[in-house]
Amino acid sequence: MKTVKMEHVIEFEEKKSKFIGYIKPILSKEEAEKFIRDIKEKHKDATHNCSAYRININGQEYFKVDDDGEPSGTAGKPMGDILMYTDITNVVIVATRYFGGIKLGAGGLVRAYAKNAKLAINEAEIIDFVDKIDIMLEIPYEKIGDLERMFIEHGAENIEKSFLERVIYKLRIKKDFMDIIKKIDYINII
Repeated sequence: MKTVKMEHVIEFEEKKSKFIGYIKPILSKEEAEKFIRDIKEKHKDATHNCSAYRININGQEYFKVDDDGEPSGTAGKPMGDILMYTDITNVVIVATRYFGGIKLGAGGLVRAYAKNAKLAINEAEIIDFVDKIDIMLEIPYEKIGDLERMFIEHGAENIEKSFLERVIYKLRIKKDFMDIIKKIDYINII
């Protein structure tokens, strides 16, 4: 399976309409829906916030497109088609459009939204998918340096860190790294 390496934003103009493309690697439908809601909230004044996502969770595929008020099949579907054509999964794309006063027509819309998806995917870089999980860990303060080096070495993504009685990390890690973490006696998995 393939996915994209990173979250990315692209912009371009098509006949005075401004298009902003957002792309993000994801691991769940909930994460995709939240990302879409966040972009819609950020661009409440946009004419349209169209989206597409494709997720594979343990062999079960989820695929959804949304035209967000554009004529049926002219926005979400072309972006979804690009996801299928590039054969990437566990990714969400949102295309924000600010209408510039010139109608693009159905064909123009299809081309613009497909372009949005292609540019976003190219910029976010296609990579092999590595299955990851989110975990929470509790560690003693004196082990922060050692563990943070290990997190970097194993490509762990730090989602959140809290300093309480002990340090609490919320991480996104490769599944095989979990086996290493389980063997460290001073780490509590929450």
